[in-house]
Amino acid sequence: MNSYRSLCLIALPVALTATASFAFAGDMEKHGVAFGDSAPMATAKMLNVDGRELSIADVTGEKGTLVFFSCNGCPWVKAWEDRMVDLGNRYQKKGIGFIVINSNDPARNAEDGFDVMKTRVKEKGYPFPYVVDATSDVARAFAATRTPEAFLFNSEGKLVYHGAIDDNGKDPTAVDAHYLRDALEAVTNGGKIAVKETKSIGCSIKFRGSEAPAKS
Repeated sequence: MNSYRSLCLIALPVALTATASFAFAGDMEKHGVAFGDSAPMATAKMLNVDGRELSIADVTGEKGTLVFFSCNGCPWVKAWEDRMVDLGNRYQKKGIGFIVINSNDPARNAEDGFDVMKTRVKEKGYPFPYVVDATSDVARAFAATRTPEAFLFNSEGKLVYHGAIDDNGKDPTAVDAHYLRDALEAVTNGGKIAVKETKSIGCSIKFRGSEAPAKS
C-alpha cells in the first residue's frame, strides 16, 4: 500500500466517527472563490470520461451548479461516493448542473488515472460528468484542497455553499446534518441556506507540477 493510501486510511476511522458538526464561518479568505463570487475558470475545457471536452459553463443548471472535486483512490471519496451519486440523480432532475473534477496527478497515484475514472463511472453509475483537470489549474483557481470538496453556485452563478456533503462519512444512517443536500434543496426552492460553509474532510489534492501547495 503506498504512502498516499496509508495516510488516508490511518486518519479515516478517527475523523469519520466524529459526530460533532464541522460547520464554521469566516474562512473563505483561504479560498480562491468567496461567497457571492462566480466560478473561476468556468470556460476551461476538461476531458470527460466519454471523450467530450466539457467546462463548468457547459453544465450550468437553470437552478444552480455544483462543482465537486473528487478522485478515484481516496477512502474519503469512497465513503461518500454513493451519497454523491444519489444527490446527482435527485437534483439534476430539479435543475442543478453537476460536474465532478479529478485534479489529482496520476503519476503520484496510478489509481487516479483516466482509465480508472472510466471504470468507476460504470461501476457506480455516475449520472454526471467526471472530468480531468489535466494541469490542476482549475483546482488551484478554486483553491480547492481536498477530495471530496463541494462548491455550490446558485441560479445567478454565485457561490452559496462550500464544504462537505454531510457530517458522517462512515455511516449514512447516522448523519445528523445533511449540509450539501440542504443547500441544494434551498437553491432549487429559492430558500435560505442555513449552513453556508463546512470543513472539507478528506485526502489532500495531489496537484500536478511543482506549484502544489504544501497541504497534509
